[in-house]
Amino acid sequence: MKIIVNLDVMLAKRKMKLQDLAAAVGITPQNLCILKTGKAKAIRFSTLASICKNLECQPGDILEFCAHPKKMTFPSYKKKIPHFFCAIF
Repeated sequence: MKIIVNLDVMLAKRKMKLQDLAAAVGITPQNLCILKTGKAKAIRFSTLASICKNLECQPGDILEFCAHPKKMTFPSYKKKIPHFFCAIF
């Protein structure tokens, strides 16, 4: 089981830089980068709410649950599916 953080996708959709979002939210770019790369162990609801407010999105647009990300493969290619495809298949 894994929680996938799609913050980079939302930043790209909104054409916003990580540093700009960090300044708007009030956290350091390093802490936002830790969240973006999925290395964060926790996030405060107030921080998540501020991120969603600034990106004009819902928490579900940023966070995604994936039960078995490493076990899934493309049927014809037999390669591992990148984690961001987990919800599609």
